[in-house]
Parts: sequence; C-alpha cells; structure tokens
Amino acid sequence: MQHTQLIYIVFSAIILLALIFDLGLLSKKNKEVSFKDALLQTIFWVVLAIGFFVFLWLEEGNKIALEYLSAYLMEWSLSVDNIFVFIIIFSSFKVKEKYYGRVLLIGILMAIFFRIIFITIGVALVHRFEWLLYIFGLFLLYTGYKMFVSNEEEEFDPHDTKIYRFLKKFLPLAASDGDGRYIIRQNGRPMYTTLFVVVVLLAAIDLVFALDSIPAVMGISREKLVIYTSNIFAVLGLRSLFFLLRGAVSKFDYLQQGIAIVLIFIGIKMLAEHWLGWIPKQIQVLISLLVILVCISGSVMYSIYHQKKGVPKDVM
Repeated sequence: MQHTQLIYIVFSAIILLALIFDLGLLSKKNKEVSFKDALLQTIFWVVLAIGFFVFLWLEEGNKIALEYLSAYLMEWSLSVDNIFVFIIIFSSFKVKEKYYGRVLLIGILMAIFFRIIFITIGVALVHRFEWLLYIFGLFLLYTGYKMFVSNEEEEFDPHDTKIYRFLKKFLPLAASDGDGRYIIRQNGRPMYTTLFVVVVLLAAIDLVFALDSIPAVMGISREKLVIYTSNIFAVLGLRSLFFLLRGAVSKFDYLQQGIAIVLIFIGIKMLAEHWLGWIPKQIQVLISLLVILVCISGSVMYSIYHQKKGVPKDVM
C-alpha cells in the first residue's frame, strides 16, 4: 500500500467517525440548534481539521501541511458567502428552524459528492493542459475585482433561479414541507416537498461557489490530497458555522473586500508562477498563508470596528 493511500484511508476514517459522532451525539433530528451547540460543533470540526494538519505535518512534511492549512482557511472564509445565501433560501421557502440541521446536512453531503467530481475533473484537465491555470488566474482576478468594487448586495431570489425553474418544470412540487419529509403522496402520486427543493438548491449553490474556491485552492497547491481534504473539511464544518454565524454574518460588511484581495493575490500568483521559481516553495506557501490570515482577520476586525463606530450598515 502506498503512503498516500494510507493517508486517504486515515482521512476517510476520521470523516466517517466524525459524522457518526456529529449525528449521534451532537445533532438531534428535528431539533433547533442553539448557539452553544453550534459553538461546540464548530470547535469540533475545527479541531479535527487542525488535527489533520498536524498529522500531515508529521507524515508529509511542512510544505504539504501548510498548503493544506492555507487551502482550508481559504475555503472556510469563502463559506461565509454560502451562509448568507443559505439564510435567504431558508427564509424564501419558509423552512421551520427545527428542520435546518438535517436539511443542511443532506445538502452539504450532496455538495461534497459533486465537489469531488468537480475537483477530479479539474485536476485531470490541469494535469493534461497546464495552461488552464492561467485561465483560472485570470478568472480569479476578474472575480476578485468584481467582488471588491461591488457596492450593493445583488438581490437573490431562490424562486427565480434556473435550478428552481427546472425542478418546477419537470417535478411535481408540493407547497408544504411534508412535516419534515422530502417526498409525500397526494392523490396517489409522489410530490416533492419544499424541503427537497431546498436541499437541491443548497447543493447547487455550493457548486456555484466552488467555481471560485476550487481554482483558488489550485493556486495554493496542485496536490490532490490537499485539494480534496481541505475542501471536505471546510464544507463539513459549514453546517455548524451556519448556526454560529447566521445572526452575525450580515455585520461583516468588509469581509467581501478581504476575500476579494485574497482571490486577486492568488490569481496574480498563478499568472506569475513562471517567474517565481527563485522563491522556495515553502516560502511561497507561507506568504500565501499570511496573506489569507491578514486579509480575512483584518476585514472582520475592520467590520466590527466600523459597526462599533456607528457607521451605517449600507455604507461601504
């Protein structure tokens, strides 16, 4: 058995046991999640992710471990955008709070499945056509610039998305949540409830965000091990992060600009990689990690500071 295969087995075992523990002990079906529960779950997933970082450091060395940590922090910060959209989806379909936990879990597990496919295809394409990295770099520059200069939150209406219109056209949709069920029977025929629609929308929206995040992770590392594990850990922690931050996410007015700077930095790094050969890889990874930490933490603190100073929420 190859060394990398052993690491994947350890990673898979950790995720499986963590999910069993999360579902069996930390989560209860149709139960509202308190701030305390969300905090404990968030700490649980963060500790697991950091523990895997230590494991990688011991098994693979500091370069791979730091790449993983940088990619994980990148994905974790981008998750905040997911949370804002998730809140809108739940509100739009009037989902009862007691169903949030399980609906999020199923949507996130679906998102992980599709992300694995997306990453596999992306890595294979980059391996065969390395020039695609320059396309990704340009895409990140464009995305980061648009995100940075955006002054207004675009109105997002889940009922006006192509995915919802597709579901409405091809599936019989019920106007209720089916008392927590995803498929019910009316007049002898199966009907798909609003909870089913929400699960599909959550998974699909996450894939849209992955169009930014996965190229960004590839700008940090080309190692499949790093890309897969950082994505899965970050996405699995998204559910508890949702419950922890849903009341505060709207207060991080400048987080978008912090993420935008990180995306622009990684885009420039991808485009200039040919000319960065004189900088040791370990130093490049450390610089990326520092930029991510400074930009994300700085934008959060700047947002909190301006809230305390009484700056109107719509002033950017």
